[in-house]
Amino acid sequence: MDLDIDAASATFREEVRQWLAGHVPRPGLPSMDTAAGFAAHREWEAELAAARLSVVSWPDSYGGRGASLLQWVLFEEEYYAAGAPGRVSQNGIFMLAPTLFSHGTQEQRDRILPPMARGEQVWAQAWSEPEAGSDIAALRSRAVRTDGGWLLSGQKTWSSRATFADRAFGLFRTDPDAQRHRGLTYFMFDLRGDGVTVRPIPQLDGEPGFAEIFLDEVFVPDADVIGEAGQGWRVAMTTANNERGLSLRSPGRFLAAADRLVALWREQGEPDAFADRVADAWIGARAYQLYTFDTVTRLSGGGELGPESSVNKLFWSHLDVGLHETALDLLGAEGEVSEAWVDGYLFSLAGPIYGGTDQIQRNTIAERLLGMPRDR
Repeated sequence: MDLDIDAASATFREEVRQWLAGHVPRPGLPSMDTAAGFAAHREWEAELAAARLSVVSWPDSYGGRGASLLQWVLFEEEYYAAGAPGRVSQNGIFMLAPTLFSHGTQEQRDRILPPMARGEQVWAQAWSEPEAGSDIAALRSRAVRTDGGWLLSGQKTWSSRATFADRAFGLFRTDPDAQRHRGLTYFMFDLRGDGVTVRPIPQLDGEPGFAEIFLDEVFVPDADVIGEAGQGWRVAMTTANNERGLSLRSPGRFLAAADRLVALWREQGEPDAFADRVADAWIGARAYQLYTFDTVTRLSGGGELGPESSVNKLFWSHLDVGLHETALDLLGAEGEVSEAWVDGYLFSLAGPIYGGTDQIQRNTIAERLLGMPRDR
């Protein structure tokens, strides 16, 4: 792996650090899972875009800087270290956009990416269904061919950001007679269109971070199909591998949390009983950082993200839970009223579920990396 930071990347990192120091909102923004907070986060995305910092790795023509993968990793480290707001556009910029770069048409990229970068169009992911969660190939939502496009019908659930988002992306079954992983097609659709009903799902805190989406013969033009009809599973694997392997959970998130944990341990008088757990969390964050540098080196050399992304996803999911549990145990009874650590802990508990459960990741590792036989 290449651990050298070239002069241009070091200059870029310093620019990002200084810009964030002067622009990160203080105090922080309201929760993005409220109407007011969602609007405030959308405005923050526009502010980032005006500085060409919302999508630094994208080409200039789409609002980016053409930054290298290394520079993107450095940007993420500075972003989290500065305590900047969560990215309300993350479903679009970290999952849909890489899919469009790999499988979309030029027209789709030109139409979809610029407003995504500016926060004018915020995307929800419409993957899971009532009987198809991690086993997404079991989905039942369907799309039927019609003049000029398709009619989508069915139900999606646990759709992140769908309560306030503008559009969504997901898989639908276009050939009901095909085998499970075949006959699926990848669609983009309007969440405010005719035939679409969005029903918010309150979380533990009462805020609607998720929603159910009901579709009743929703028209989607051919221009909003990504890749070929019937080849949606192959396209979706690009989205999943990016989610699990690199873009959705950059090391910057865990480096910043680990540094906060070390600071908390020192504030508590450096109790010996927690020294090993704090050290393990700090080492884990650095190990993930090094793993990411290895991934960046491989991708920069022409490699691709593959099933090894499941190893990565398992690692950071449990790193996040363990780190926050250590913080709450350190605080003891005070942890009950520590909003930042409690919120972080509650969110971390979803890590072993979203993006594919631990069981799905372990099956992928066993079968596709270790060559073990399928469980029949």
